[in-house]
Amino acid sequence: MPATVILGAQWGDEGKGKLVDRLAEEASWVVRFQGGNNAGHTVVLGDSVLKFHLLPSGITRPSCNLVLGDGMVIDPWVLDKELQGWMESSGEDPRGHRLFISERAHLILPYHRYMDSLDTKIGTTGRGIGPTYADKINRVGLRFGDLSEVVGDDAWASATSERMNAALVAAGSSERVDAKGLQSDVAWIHQTYEACIANTGLMLDNALKLEEHVILEGAQGCLLDIDQGTYPFVTSSVTSHGNATHGAGIHPGHVKDVIGITKAYITRVGHGAMPTELDDEAGHHLGTVGHEFGTTTGRKRRCGWFDAVVMRHAQRINGFTGLALTKLDVLGGLEEIKICVAYELDGQQITEMPSSASALARCKPIYTSMPGFPEMSLPEWLAMAVHANEAGKGIGVLPTAAQLYIAQLETLVGVPCVSVGVGPDRDATIDCL
Repeated sequence: MPATVILGAQWGDEGKGKLVDRLAEEASWVVRFQGGNNAGHTVVLGDSVLKFHLLPSGITRPSCNLVLGDGMVIDPWVLDKELQGWMESSGEDPRGHRLFISERAHLILPYHRYMDSLDTKIGTTGRGIGPTYADKINRVGLRFGDLSEVVGDDAWASATSERMNAALVAAGSSERVDAKGLQSDVAWIHQTYEACIANTGLMLDNALKLEEHVILEGAQGCLLDIDQGTYPFVTSSVTSHGNATHGAGIHPGHVKDVIGITKAYITRVGHGAMPTELDDEAGHHLGTVGHEFGTTTGRKRRCGWFDAVVMRHAQRINGFTGLALTKLDVLGGLEEIKICVAYELDGQQITEMPSSASALARCKPIYTSMPGFPEMSLPEWLAMAVHANEAGKGIGVLPTAAQLYIAQLETLVGVPCVSVGVGPDRDATIDCL
């Protein structure tokens, strides 16, 4: 069975965790292939709300194996905290049994967090992601597979701490790295994760040859991609389809379906232009009804109307075979719903995103309007979704205006919807026919 790639098609926070959790029921493996704990996935199971930053969303499926892939940067202390929480709630320690860490994944160390805390321009999460990727590119980073080589190596600890402290001084930080402390950290990390460090690319390749279903789970979103996003207000890794297999350690031929996750509107956290951002009653409605606060940082998300220009860019980069539309229920109760179909830039109409952040900031949205549909409670939306799937009715159960809105998005992006989310619960998702 080929691999399936699940990607964010906007600026992140689109609801990837919920979809992956749902699809993981029929998958053998869920793999994170990039990013670190600057990502956040929320999975709602009835009254339980589970929030993960590093553990793949398939953790809730006992038969599903989990991989933190080659392209990730991993904070071992954050991962340990997540594992401790999972063990307390489930009684399971998955390390080495169904959770595996790539020997090629890079370690986030305290130094990287110190450096990241100095950011005042981009609006990063401060988790050390960018500085860790910088060390990776500069070929001075530490990988999980190298831990056994440097444990107890005084010369390595001394040289590494000197390099780190020189960089901290140059950056104006008052923090310092102690060689003995670094040695102690490396020893603890090695002891804590030795059982689950593995050649995960080989494991996945063998699984695919045995026709096991593998889900490649992206973090952040296409518009935060270091190459294809709204640079410089982006993350530090390639978040798009091109990196999915590479960051997992397998070849692109394994992939058949690429699902792009998109909200029925759009949100963004951090700095950078967002042409459809709303600072009015409709924006307040989206933020309040949608509970738009970041899983990782708790920061309030900026909200705006659906942006088809953004989505066409995401489609060109990723080649989505289907769209998973989330949070359609949040639009309920609005009399009018707008969709951005183009921009006005310096008096000219354009239909593609400019690469310049300054130019994007000058873009004014050009909208088409559609009628709204009634507000319903979350239990009503959930009941509608369950009925739709049990009866095989698909989106035919939705209000006519909602069906027309979905059809318009499909036309503008050029990709069919494969599912529609109408609430936070795992089962509040309608499978499209």
